[in-house]
Amino acid sequence: MAICALGYLGVRSGYTDEWQRFATKLLGLQQVDKGGNTLAFRMDDHKQRFVVTDEVGDTLSFIGWEVENKDDLNHFAAKLDNAGVTVTLGNQALCAQRCVEELISFNDPDGNRLELFWKPELATDAFVPGRPISGFKTGPVGMGHAVLHVKDAHALVPFYRDLLGFSLSDYGLQPVPLYFFHVNERHHSFAIVGSGGTGFHHFMIEYLNLDDVGQGYDLAQLEEDKIAYTLGRHTNDYMTSFYANTPSGFFIESGWGGRLIDPVTWDAHETNCGPSFWGHERLHLPEKLRAKFRDMRLDLAQQGGRTPAVVDCPWLYEQLWRS
Repeated sequence: MAICALGYLGVRSGYTDEWQRFATKLLGLQQVDKGGNTLAFRMDDHKQRFVVTDEVGDTLSFIGWEVENKDDLNHFAAKLDNAGVTVTLGNQALCAQRCVEELISFNDPDGNRLELFWKPELATDAFVPGRPISGFKTGPVGMGHAVLHVKDAHALVPFYRDLLGFSLSDYGLQPVPLYFFHVNERHHSFAIVGSGGTGFHHFMIEYLNLDDVGQGYDLAQLEEDKIAYTLGRHTNDYMTSFYANTPSGFFIESGWGGRLIDPVTWDAHETNCGPSFWGHERLHLPEKLRAKFRDMRLDLAQQGGRTPAVVDCPWLYEQLWRS
């Protein structure tokens, strides 16, 4: 009885034209025809992974989590109901919108709408990216990871850990509380930032080739104020990435080389070395807060902080083999 992957995401935005360009030309997603006031995008063989709807409301519309078996929906519905959480069974029309066989929906304590679903619909035609890329790392590890602003990170941990069964990967308490959770081999599919706010902080998509990230970085730098975090590498999941400002104000992280863990043997732990080995200068923050993150990186570098050596680098070896 388990949630196994981040399956899809939805946001509300009046900037659908901007989102269409951003999602296809910068991120490389494929737009699919939904009609009406909805934009939908593919990133693999799933019929849709990301949805933008032109409607009134909070920016974050829903987060969809895939379960392993049909019976898991009943298991979680009962568990949530016993905890006093209102659960709704998705009707046929909603399931068709989400391109899944069945789903249930409910809100977390901060009011974020979550959907657990079973059996996503797969497309019959091949994925065609919006710009030339090698593709995205999805499959069993899902579409990436989602990170939320929350009012009280410590208070929200039991909901995701104890009720939904997310496993804690690691956490940090300075300069702000951060908790990272895994549901499969991806180091984290979900995280919460105790900023005191609500809604999306960012979501991450992982490319199969580092050059796809770099070329996206070049494209983002052509637009004023598009870069939110400069290119850098994270300390916990080893992701090399940059963050872009979306048309809706939150961020999307474009990454490569994320860490895979063994969920069975992994031990949760506290980290205090900061979120990045290098880079990830937070251009969106006031200088005083930016400096806190910068000082942590410089201190880590002075201590010789490094990721483990890359033993298997498929994209590099593939190129050498071809040459």
